[in-house]
Amino acid sequence: MIGDYIQRIEIESLWRGTRHIVWDLKPDVNVLSGINGVGKSTILRKTIRRLIEGRETLERDSGVPGVHLTFWPEEADAVRFDVIRGVDRPLVSADLLGRVADAHLSTELDWQLYQLQRRFLDYQVNQSNRIVALFTAGDPDAQTKAAAIAAEKTHFQDLVDELFAPTGKRIDRDDNEIWFHHLNERITPYVLSSGEKQMLIILLTVLVEDRQPYVLLMDEPEISLHVEWQQRLLNLIRDLNPHVQVILTTHSPAVIMNGWLDSVTDVEDIIVES
Repeated sequence: MIGDYIQRIEIESLWRGTRHIVWDLKPDVNVLSGINGVGKSTILRKTIRRLIEGRETLERDSGVPGVHLTFWPEEADAVRFDVIRGVDRPLVSADLLGRVADAHLSTELDWQLYQLQRRFLDYQVNQSNRIVALFTAGDPDAQTKAAAIAAEKTHFQDLVDELFAPTGKRIDRDDNEIWFHHLNERITPYVLSSGEKQMLIILLTVLVEDRQPYVLLMDEPEISLHVEWQQRLLNLIRDLNPHVQVILTTHSPAVIMNGWLDSVTDVEDIIVES
């Protein structure tokens, strides 16, 4: 059964010793903080690995250190999730380069954008199918509901245009893929700055989940973002999808400044000595 969000993360012997992690999560936003080297990214990586592996194959009492996730509702054994990382490293994997036809792709953020373009097309097809189904079924509120569905994509485009306005960029709304107009030119998203790519990736990832419950895990997403964008990040995410659970690590106070201070957990506060 697919759940809505993660209720608890338990990690046995995180540092191969007697110290364990027990982290009770909120259904909306969870920010993990702590000094360098305390284990923030390790906790996130181990959680992501468990989600990728799916249902646990080892019982808790087997004596083998592992990661145990509790979902909501409690009978669920998995959740839908996305992972976003902030570091924009060169794209050097021979396997990835062999699968990419676009010569503009040169970094990991480019690769994420490339994949999201495909998901964005699928999202638009699904939205169109939902609208057609409304009218086909003779729903008396079809017009209103169809307008609300179409407004979701428009809202995303409006947000991106507002964020990118200081540099004169705006989305090309006549194309089903993501392109921009800039200084009388039509440009690909792969030529954006690292910060612009990062923000576009985050918002596009949230959009294509189509306002469904899911978990978004982010490791230091603020690295490439201007401080003003850091301050708005969590509110922008929750605005596009109020049903997403965000789990992130950060070193930036700006990320939590706009009403998310109560969502912060220090690593030292979730360590359990055995």
